[in-house]
Amino acid sequence: MPLNRAEKEAIVDQMAGVAGTAISAAAAEYRGLTVAEVTDLRNKAREAGVYLKVVPNNLAKLAIANTEFACMHEKLVGPLILAFSQEAPGSAARLFRDYAKKNNKLVVKVLALGGNLIDVENIATVADLPTRDEAIAILLGVMKAPVSKFVRTLAEPYAMFVRAVAAVSDQKQKSV
Repeated sequence: MPLNRAEKEAIVDQMAGVAGTAISAAAAEYRGLTVAEVTDLRNKAREAGVYLKVVPNNLAKLAIANTEFACMHEKLVGPLILAFSQEAPGSAARLFRDYAKKNNKLVVKVLALGGNLIDVENIATVADLPTRDEAIAILLGVMKAPVSKFVRTLAEPYAMFVRAVAAVSDQKQKSV
C-alpha cells in the first residue's frame, strides 16, 4: 500500500530529527534477508542504541539533505536499511559488521562519520571506535601514567634503601 503525502512527510521529519542528532550513519543492502532475520537485526540495533529504518531512498535523501550525512546522498541506491548511531560513533558500523559475519546477505554500502564518507573497507576501523565511556577511561589512563611513574620514581630510592637494609639483616642473621 503506497504512502500518502502526509505519511511521507512524517517519515522524512522523523528521520531528519534522528539524523540531526546522530553521531554516525551506515547503510546496508538487505536483499535476500528474511523477515525473521531483519527482525533479529532490529532487536540487536535496539540493544546497541542504533536507530534502524527501512525507507524509500528518495525519502531518505530528503531526510538527510540538511544534516551532516548529506554526503551519503549519491550512494543511496537500491534496497537499503539505514542505521544511525545515537550513542557511540562505531555502533552502527559494529552492528552491521557483526551481523554480516553471520549472514553474508547483508552488505554494507555506505559509512559516514562527522560529515565525511568513509570507505566501506574501513568498517572494522569505524566499528572498533571506543564508546564514550571507553574513550574517557583511555584518556584517564593516559593522564594518570606520568603521575604514577613520577611517584614510583620518587619512592624508588626509599624502596632501594629498605631492600638493602633487609638484605643486610638477612645476611647477618645467616652468619650468626
